[in-house]
Amino acid sequence: MLSLDIEQFMLELKDGAFKNVGPSNKQATVKMYDVEGVDVREYGDKRVKLAFEDEQGSEIEVALFPEQARAVAEGLELLESESEMFD
Repeated sequence: MLSLDIEQFMLELKDGAFKNVGPSNKQATVKMYDVEGVDVREYGDKRVKLAFEDEQGSEIEVALFPEQARAVAEGLELLESESEMFD
């Protein structure tokens, strides 16, 4: 399941094209549950891409710099060692 919350978001549909209406101060929150697929790969010369797909085919991709990817890996290792979730 993919949940998308975009604050103060309005689109205009004209002649088959979408156009932003209003100021460009939008913020968004994306959440994905029931992930079916995960992929980790190089992205360009300097980043790591994490890609997630749910059972309905919705996708989220996140590009991280190596230090950010390491922080995610370290956080998972810490959670695995301290939590019963991975038992």
